[in-house]
Amino acid sequence: TALPWRTKARDVVDACRASIGRLGAPIDLYQIHFPNAWANEAYWDGLARCYEEGLVRGVGVSNYGVDATRKIHGVLKERGIPLTSNQIQLSLLYRYPLENDLKQTCDELNVKILAYSPLALGFLTGKYNKQNLPSGPRAKLGETLFESNDAFEALLSEMAIIAKKHDGVVSQVALNWCRAKGTVPIPGARNLKQVKQNLGALDWDLTQEEVARLDEVVGRVPQLLSPEKSPFPKEDIGTKLKMFDS
Repeated sequence: TALPWRTKARDVVDACRASIGRLGAPIDLYQIHFPNAWANEAYWDGLARCYEEGLVRGVGVSNYGVDATRKIHGVLKERGIPLTSNQIQLSLLYRYPLENDLKQTCDELNVKILAYSPLALGFLTGKYNKQNLPSGPRAKLGETLFESNDAFEALLSEMAIIAKKHDGVVSQVALNWCRAKGTVPIPGARNLKQVKQNLGALDWDLTQEEVARLDEVVGRVPQLLSPEKSPFPKEDIGTKLKMFDS
């Protein structure tokens, strides 16, 4: 994670060594957690050093936009290091990476997308409805979704139909939609039941027709959040490189 007092390449290496000390083993995938407003090139150098020193087996980034992904990919390629992953938000309710060329860019560069929040804060599990909205900060989001001319309820209904056909659950439909888009969803879980449901998504796949139907229905549903409201720095203040777009 980028921190104000960690702005040097050696800080990345030192943090990596500390993590290895706690784990007692090399790190399979070492990622920058989010783009920073400065010192990004130093962080990239740190990632490269970790790879070159054999401390990690792969390196990646998180929440990097099109321009930033291309830039770090090029920097690492010059040193013979592949950029393994870009961990970004992606779900049926957050489709921006599919619409702004970020997914296409990652595919072109052979960078695997790890899709976080694939269940969209629980809204794609079938748990909530107009009469049962989440509490706290998610309540307003729920109100917006369920007030969208019944479009969101239509999506949940379609997901339930598909889940039943596969003897699955609604959350698995959401995860398998991400998989169908060529990404690796990384859902959270609060209990053993949710863990088993998440793993159960790997037992079946959506058909092409089901993916197309979901894409059609979700096109009428407002996206959960706007990239403009993201807390991530949009630009490196030193290089003016656009860091985040979705």
